[in-house]
Amino acid sequence: MASDAQPQPSDTSGGDREALFDRLRSDLGDEQVALAHQIERLEDAEQSLGADEGFADTAQVTAEQGESRALASQLRDQLDDVEAAISRLAEGSYGRCVICDEHIADDRLEAMPATRYCITHASGS
Repeated sequence: MASDAQPQPSDTSGGDREALFDRLRSDLGDEQVALAHQIERLEDAEQSLGADEGFADTAQVTAEQGESRALASQLRDQLDDVEAAISRLAEGSYGRCVICDEHIADDRLEAMPATRYCITHASGS
């Protein structure tokens, strides 16, 4: 961690950053619940899909199950990211890049609360 790093113009002071983190903690918790609910609904819907005896119907059901599985996988990845961010908040490492340990700009955290990377390392992650 570089001790002479200058805060980004969009960064807030310590107290303001804590208020931001409190708000983002709440937002991440809400997102965690919403993602878990969406995954549960997709899994329930996939279980209710049944193959019909007609070939065309079977193919349609198979395609829908594949789409449902792909979406559920993406949602699980998002949920993993959200849960990792919540863990970083609890550990005190939230808001720091996991590569360089520099502060992640507040604007970036507001746009992507679950991000692990500063803007410099976001494209190489």
